[in-house]
Amino acid sequence: MNQSIKLEIAANSLASALAAQDGGADRIELCSALEVGGLTPSHGLIALIRDRLRIPIYVLIRPRAGDFVYNESEFETMRRDIEACVTLGCDGVVIGALDGDRNVDSAHLRELMRAAGKLGVTFHRAIDVSRDPSATLEDIVALGCERVLTSGVASSAPRGALAIRKLVDQAAHRIIVMPGAGVDASTVVALRDQTGATEFHASARVVLPSRVRDATGVLVDMASGETRSSIDKVRALVAALAS
Repeated sequence: MNQSIKLEIAANSLASALAAQDGGADRIELCSALEVGGLTPSHGLIALIRDRLRIPIYVLIRPRAGDFVYNESEFETMRRDIEACVTLGCDGVVIGALDGDRNVDSAHLRELMRAAGKLGVTFHRAIDVSRDPSATLEDIVALGCERVLTSGVASSAPRGALAIRKLVDQAAHRIIVMPGAGVDASTVVALRDQTGATEFHASARVVLPSRVRDATGVLVDMASGETRSSIDKVRALVAALAS
């Protein structure tokens, strides 16, 4: 892959993390519950993957599904999860929070940034539901985040490519703008060319067949196959970005 281009994979398990690493990804965002946009993974999983991975690990810090307006107990949970990531030797965390008017909750985020210390910090797709993404980008820069993940206020990054391009231009190398959502080998080259972005986020996921031999009488959502990142899809993304 072009050394100036980086690929991050959203990994939800050790198998996904290893697929990302062995497929040539530069970094993982470790999370659980991808079906709801991702939640904070367990400390046990973080520790296991830290032991097994050579590439950087950023951990999603999101205590629940739904909006990004959090109460004090949720911020305390996030702070403690970040402190655990520091202790476990992670490379970074992925955070985001808004107030009730959909502006960046800078006061609480500064506390989370202090907890992160020297870890890298990515601001997640809360920007895509913020009141004014352009103003949000400036707030994120002021906080000291190193990158922001965005779909360009659209259902997918390819659909939001024009808005992402505007954010890349506005960022002016002060922060990395990383497109994510709907990014795969068939879309990433056009997205790179349209946005001028240098980092990309994808899950590269597949749904494996269920290992249950007889699901008769079993609740459907408790008998389906595992969702994980595919090494072949990661390799296809890496190859596309190298073209």
